[in-house]
Amino acid sequence: MNVTATAPNATGITTERLGNLRRWNIGLTVLHLGQAVAMLLLTNAFAIGVLSSFPDGPPGTKGLTTTTIFDVRIGWAIALFLGLAGLDHLLTATFARKVYERDLGRGINRFRWVEYSISATIMVIVISLYWGIVTINALIVIAGANVAMILFGWLQERMNPPGRTSTTMLPFWFGSLVGITPWLAMTANLFYVSDAPAALFAILIVQGLFFFCFGLNQWLQYRGAGRWANYAFGEKTYLVLSLGAKSLLAWQIFAVSLAA
Repeated sequence: MNVTATAPNATGITTERLGNLRRWNIGLTVLHLGQAVAMLLLTNAFAIGVLSSFPDGPPGTKGLTTTTIFDVRIGWAIALFLGLAGLDHLLTATFARKVYERDLGRGINRFRWVEYSISATIMVIVISLYWGIVTINALIVIAGANVAMILFGWLQERMNPPGRTSTTMLPFWFGSLVGITPWLAMTANLFYVSDAPAALFAILIVQGLFFFCFGLNQWLQYRGAGRWANYAFGEKTYLVLSLGAKSLLAWQIFAVSLAA
């Protein structure tokens, strides 16, 4: 059954599929919020300082002055991005269900992009902190690049509604170009590390692959490849990727630093 009669409906958005997605959103609400609570109960006080470096005199005459401006409690940051994901799934399964399902029929999910722009950015900042990118200036740029990538993903959906006669991938490629920069910044430090624990490399590799898979999922959707020609299948894949990326990062970080 079509969700809307005034415009072409995205493929696969039927009453049965929407009911299945609602059950998934309820399940992911429980899993994300449960993990957020567990993280707050189990975590220790481990924190990483964020620094500010600024010139102390005319350029080229003196070195930089560096000072710690605040500390990031890593356990709290992880609980925050898990909690935001849980809130998103709760809203789309309950209070905002009608808006969510109507949007899916139009081939878009605004809730996804708003939540990702905050939660995924927190995730990237945490990974960056672990890889030695700790100045406030660099973290602001990394956050901006990640938010831009996600908003380009939103624009990709907005510019390619169901029933279109042609598909543009420009927002996707622009987002990919911007979104890869935080990962290039982190991998640049690979040339200088000497005795970093193996777990740090695992975090970088696993999360880098997950972030790549989010982009791949959207690319497959707009190429109409196999099951991805069904918009509902792509939406469920986003749900699975979100759960996997956030859960693995949370417990990878917990194993490295947060076990009380």
